[in-house]
Amino acid sequence: MVWNFKDEKPMSISYIDVGKGELGITVKKVGEFTEDLHTLKEGDKLGLRGPYGNGFDTDLKGMRVLAIGGGVGMAPIASFTEAALKNKAQVDVVCAAQTKDELLFDERLKSKGAKVYTCTDDGSCGFKGFATHRVLQLIEHKEYDWAVVCGPEVMMRPLYGSLEAHMIEGEYSMERYMKCAIGVCGQCCVDNTGWRICAEGPVFSSDQVSEIVEFGKFHRTASGMKEYF
Repeated sequence: MVWNFKDEKPMSISYIDVGKGELGITVKKVGEFTEDLHTLKEGDKLGLRGPYGNGFDTDLKGMRVLAIGGGVGMAPIASFTEAALKNKAQVDVVCAAQTKDELLFDERLKSKGAKVYTCTDDGSCGFKGFATHRVLQLIEHKEYDWAVVCGPEVMMRPLYGSLEAHMIEGEYSMERYMKCAIGVCGQCCVDNTGWRICAEGPVFSSDQVSEIVEFGKFHRTASGMKEYF
């Protein structure tokens, strides 16, 4: 959880350097909270709380892994990819964004040894189209043992269907509105399992995702009202 001394929001870690004791987050300017973060300068203070919940499994030695990130969903995908590569996995990454300027970490992950496939909605870099289309092309011609996915749920839902149809199991990182982040308030529970994104999640297996009836359909606002994607 990231605290700017006014509000607090969940943020994924996109960079970890244990030796230097450093970590990084990736922030897209979309509202008052993130706009405030974009004004920070070196030396300014920022509150951090956590980490909470679980993460992607990175103990995948020798496995052929497809990692898929859409937009700022590339933040945890970047950290996962670097850890999986260190553990001797073979990782292909689908890095998707609306435009070339919004692509994240493609060059960084190439330099670490991942095979990176970029795709943009407007065709300004790589494949023209959505991550769902690029992934379909890949899984028709390449074999994978495992997949990890993070991004908008309207992207993840069809990806889940495609990967399941090709019998590729994996993990999916979900996002919900959080308040306490320690599993007490129930704000981030998902229907109809009651699993808390901050505790049992945010990462769920393919089997678990199949039990979450709201996956790719709706989430809840701060007041608990359903809001359809």
